[in-house]
Amino acid sequence: MRPMVEVHQLTKSYPDAYLGTYMAVRNISFQVEAGEIFGLLGPNGAGKTTALRILSTVLKPSSGQVRINGFDCLTHASQVRHSLGFVSVNTAIYERMTAWEMVEYFGRLHGFRGRELTRRMETIFERLQMLEFRDLLGGKMSTGMRQKVSIARALIHDPPVLIFDEASSGLDVMVNRSLQEIIRQLRDEGKSIIYSTHVMREVERLCDRVAVMSQGRIVAEGPLNQLQKAYAIDDLEDLFLALIQGRAAPEELATA
Repeated sequence: MRPMVEVHQLTKSYPDAYLGTYMAVRNISFQVEAGEIFGLLGPNGAGKTTALRILSTVLKPSSGQVRINGFDCLTHASQVRHSLGFVSVNTAIYERMTAWEMVEYFGRLHGFRGRELTRRMETIFERLQMLEFRDLLGGKMSTGMRQKVSIARALIHDPPVLIFDEASSGLDVMVNRSLQEIIRQLRDEGKSIIYSTHVMREVERLCDRVAVMSQGRIVAEGPLNQLQKAYAIDDLEDLFLALIQGRAAPEELATA
C-alpha cells in the first residue's frame, strides 16, 4: 500500500527585496503511513507551517510534489481537502455561532445533510465531551472548548489524514492530556497524523517518527529512539538543539 502522505523534493520560495529569493522550504521529502503519528519539529521560522499549508492546499509549492491519499495537491486540490483535517492554534472560531452550528456548517460544506450529518455530529460531540457546551456561543468559550470545536470541525468528514499544527498551544494540562488521548485513538483507528509542536514532552508521548527542520531543510528524520542512538544524545531537547544548531553528527561519522 502507498503512504497516505507523500512529500517529494518540496520547495517553496518567495521574492525578497534584500535576498532576491527567500527559501522558506528547501527540497524536503518525507512520507507518513496509515496509523502513524509523524512529528514535524523545528524552531520558529524553520518552514514547518509553510510546508503544512502546502499540504493543505492553502499555498502552492514552487517545485516538488505532494500527494495526500493518492491525490496531487496541485491537480486534485478538492479531493485533497476532502481527505484532510487541519487543526491549528490559529483556527478561527465564529463568536456568534454555537459549537453545534459551527460543526454543522463545516459538515454541510463537505456535503453532509440530514440524519447522516446529525449522527456524525452526535458521535463526535459525545467523543470529545462537547455536549455540555454544544449551544454555547464561540465568543463565550474557553480556550479548551474552542480547540475541541476545531478538532470536531476537522473530524466531521472522517478524513484519513489529520494535521495538528501547534494545536496544544495555550491549553491547560488536563485539556492537553485529553487532546493527546484523542490523537492516540485516531492513530489506532488508522489515521495518518502529522503533529507539529515545540513541546518535546508531547513528542516523546505521541510520535512514532519525527523529522527535524531547520532553515527550511529536514536535518534528521526517523524513529525517536533510533535518532537518540545514532547521535548518542538521550535527552530529546538536547538532541533537538544540537540538530538545529548544526552541532550533531551521527556517532559513526563523529568517530570516523
